[in-house]
Amino acid sequence: MAENEQGGTEQATQRRQERAREAGQVPRSRDLSAAAVLFLSAMALKWLGPYCSGQLRGMLSAGLDLPRAAATDESRAIASALATAAHGLLACAPLWGVCLVAAVAAPLAVGGWNFTLQALVPDPNRLNPITGFGRMFSTRGLVELLKAFLKFLLIAVVAAAVLWKHAPQIAALSSAGPETALAQAAVIVGDAFLVLSGTVAVLAGADVPWQLWQHARRLRMTRTEVREEMRETEGSPETKGRIRSIQRELARRRMMADVPKADVVVVNPTHYAVALRYVESRMRAPAVVAKGADLVAARIRAVAEEHRVPIFEAPPLARTLFRHVEIGAEIPASLYVAVAQVLTYLAQLRAAVRYGQAAPVLPTIELEGGAEA
Repeated sequence: MAENEQGGTEQATQRRQERAREAGQVPRSRDLSAAAVLFLSAMALKWLGPYCSGQLRGMLSAGLDLPRAAATDESRAIASALATAAHGLLACAPLWGVCLVAAVAAPLAVGGWNFTLQALVPDPNRLNPITGFGRMFSTRGLVELLKAFLKFLLIAVVAAAVLWKHAPQIAALSSAGPETALAQAAVIVGDAFLVLSGTVAVLAGADVPWQLWQHARRLRMTRTEVREEMRETEGSPETKGRIRSIQRELARRRMMADVPKADVVVVNPTHYAVALRYVESRMRAPAVVAKGADLVAARIRAVAEEHRVPIFEAPPLARTLFRHVEIGAEIPASLYVAVAQVLTYLAQLRAAVRYGQAAPVLPTIELEGGAEA
């Protein structure tokens, strides 16, 4: 696969995406923000047109009714100007509030909420004229220029069509009363905004996937970068192998320390060794405290002999315990009878030695399925 202009062919990792967000790099669609502002502003003008026109009419009336004495009195003129400004703010406050909500909420729909100060850190590369010209005449710059021209052309055509449709109503505003003219103008502007917002929404529907694709493309990584990041987050294979080796050695030492506490070591006789322990007051069934194959099995047998732990040869039982029971786990119910036979024999053997009696007969250990030890 050919690498893109950023040199990456692999999808960005989770860590790469997190670092991009920390640096303020999130996908944003200006067309979506413009469409949201236009649409909500149009809806506000549609529903709040009479209120806004009434406020503007009151402001206009208050300005025209100002007496001559008040206009020449500095203190009264300042008070009148403040009152007019308050009237204007009151008239525009709903529209400003709607625009503010749209401007804040629309970007969250694409890139989500992201607050970072790293984007404010001065970057000398942004002031480099050579880099700036490179961005202007790059493929991305040409695509953005073509998009801007097509958007301008489409919006201009739609705006001209809206003005042509409402031309008679616009011409009739000059003969209407102030209140009627303001209300009608608000309705016309609202309708125009609705049509324009619909046009921009169509553009946003194409721009949002484009921006998401562009953002993912910019964050792509080379295979080397992916390997380096995995090495940073998870450690190098050599280090991980060394850690696993140390962990295995520590686990083996702990396991060997439990062999002297075992009641019996079941062997294969040379390939496998499994140490079992059973404390009737604390355990429901015997548990495996150590197990191993080949060299580890030989070490278990040596430790058992050193601490006089009984060793019992039962190849099928040893193999079954080694393969199916983990260290620290109790034996399954299917092995209860076989292990009970071993422990009973060892108890009888110890009693015979203590009282000078003949050794008991070595039992034949039978497993489920007919296998014998």
